[in-house]
Amino acid sequence: MSASPFTAEAVEAIKRHMNDDHGGDALLIVRGLGGRPEATSALTSGVDGEAIEFTVDGGERVRVPWGETLTERAQVRTAVVRLYRRACEELGVEPRGEH
Repeated sequence: MSASPFTAEAVEAIKRHMNDDHGGDALLIVRGLGGRPEATSALTSGVDGEAIEFTVDGGERVRVPWGETLTERAQVRTAVVRLYRRACEELGVEPRGEH
């Protein structure tokens, strides 16, 4: 991971939220944008200003760039939703309504 504009506490909170509430979204992002279409699991393992990182299928780490440099925590939600929607489009999956 590169230097992060986020505190260690913020990174842990983001990872916890993603893993507890958005595991399916993480898997779609890895499959659609992370170059791992056959992945069966993805856990958020890191976040920095350049990318979100996932541990795929219990071992390999995959970084998916945000597409812009994030400088504050409030940007993360929007960036994740953008990745989720792009992944859905790439995979031909209908995104859920709340995104």
